[in-house]
Amino acid sequence: MARKLPIGIQSFEKLRTDNFLYVDKTEYIYKLVHNNIPYFLSRPRRFGKSLLLSALKAYWEGKKELFTGLDIERLEEENPIAWNSYPVFYMDFNGNNYNGTAIEDVIDGMLRKWEDIYGVSYDGATLSFRFEQLIINAEKKYGRRAVVLIDEYDKALLETSDDLELQEHIKNVFKGFFGILKKADEHLQFVFITGVTKFHKVSIFSDLNQLVDISMNDEYSGICGITEKEIEEYFRYELDEFSGSLECSKDECLSYLTKYYDGYHFSANGVGVYNPFSLLSAFSERSLKAYWFETGTPTFLINTLRNNNFDARKFTDKTLYITERSLKDYTGDSFSVVPLLYQTGYLTVAEYDRVKQRYTLCFPNDEVKYGFLESLLPAYTPHSVEGSGLDIFTLDEYVENGDIEGIRNILTGLFADITYTSNDATFEHYFQTVIYIVFTLLGKYVQCERHTYTGRIDCVVKTDRFIYIFEFKRDDSAEAAISQINEKGYELPFSADTRKLYKIGVNFSSETRQIDGWLVV
Repeated sequence: MARKLPIGIQSFEKLRTDNFLYVDKTEYIYKLVHNNIPYFLSRPRRFGKSLLLSALKAYWEGKKELFTGLDIERLEEENPIAWNSYPVFYMDFNGNNYNGTAIEDVIDGMLRKWEDIYGVSYDGATLSFRFEQLIINAEKKYGRRAVVLIDEYDKALLETSDDLELQEHIKNVFKGFFGILKKADEHLQFVFITGVTKFHKVSIFSDLNQLVDISMNDEYSGICGITEKEIEEYFRYELDEFSGSLECSKDECLSYLTKYYDGYHFSANGVGVYNPFSLLSAFSERSLKAYWFETGTPTFLINTLRNNNFDARKFTDKTLYITERSLKDYTGDSFSVVPLLYQTGYLTVAEYDRVKQRYTLCFPNDEVKYGFLESLLPAYTPHSVEGSGLDIFTLDEYVENGDIEGIRNILTGLFADITYTSNDATFEHYFQTVIYIVFTLLGKYVQCERHTYTGRIDCVVKTDRFIYIFEFKRDDSAEAAISQINEKGYELPFSADTRKLYKIGVNFSSETRQIDGWLVV
């Protein structure tokens, strides 16, 4: 009988009382709650932040029965003050449309609920004053200091990223409201804040200078997400069932899951984790799909990359370098989209150079890689949607069947569809990006190798029956492209291969914005 997997379950109490499978993360909770310091944790959406906060809430409310059999029950055995009930202020900024709902109304609704509980009223007072008084009153009533848990604090800031005036207003509201956490420190037992990004210009970070950011701490690298060790410990049944559905061994099944959903690293030397939402969804449906990516299209990120002429080839060439400070602190008004791509889960840590104190970033897995590029392509070639005749599926069919004319027609159509710009540098960026995206996406279905450095081949595509060597030129000639293939001996590695080999030279004209040279030998 299939077990209950907690897909989308954010309530720890519901998860435990309704017998959902729970990957025990309470050892992390034990470490956190025994330090009286405020914490901040950044993780991408649907990575388990809300469930973690819900478990912290249950702990501070003294609901010991929910933790039966978990690590923290054993760890707290010798603690005489464990499982006491503390006043908890749990603030969840999910579930609101901040382009249509004022941030003041959202906070006011939370405060009114607590004011009713404590039997107090502060009509006409500021939000920050009301919050401070609630914290003080809670300590008086319970005889214990208050706990503040804030989930997805930055939801409103990210949702209003295309309205800078509104975003700035929300920052100002937060400045006054969250600033009270420093003022009321003597009345606070524990503070934990989560979000996707860390806007360092928001006073929650600049004013609350004792806030400890564990987002890139090796010790907490596995606090959200699922490790391979945890798959082996908790999901043996699901792995058996899934491998049976795929008609492969458990090792092969795990290899597929690794390729699609693993690869996230949130610190220099921390443990790697799988995307929990995608992994659980795959186990539930016994199918390999882009579950996480399909829950939200990063429109803002796509537009920012395009508008700032970001070199998309860096995504897979491992030339995205960045410092830890830049990764942690997203200003919200920076021209660099790379920190936001990392914090939102589209990039992850690939390498860390301790001497240079420099991180190298890359796509974490195939789900993100192909999902992101599939979303990026229409931003450059708007008609490259499925069923248009200019889509990757159609190109794949032509490549698999050796239809040279079909390949030419699609590339001609895609390049002709590039958004017009009179700026040569911008156009060069568009041209190179379309080539990169098209052949990277094609690599999902056939073996496609790209080399981007001077003197090396642009692209080799291999199928069961054919090998294609492409060389692209701009404002030159197709003949020059073929000459380069011949002179550099690009076909030599395939001289003993029995598959039919095509050398294809392509030239693109900046003046006409079209392919004006195509030669196949």
